[in-house]
Amino acid sequence: MPDLIHDLVNDRIQTLHREAEEQRLIARVTRVQRARRRVQRANDRLREALSRQV
Repeated sequence: MPDLIHDLVNDRIQTLHREAEEQRLIARVTRVQRARRRVQRANDRLREALSRQV
């Protein structure tokens, strides 16, 4: 019986580690998406400013 409990605990720990890694990946993807939107907005503002210069 102790082996079963030990296996269950190890499985749960592994699951928690996988879920934590998934959350870190999601956070990184979200940061990249936000950064891309900021770059796109900056490019749009620059394009707009340059078009007013001409």
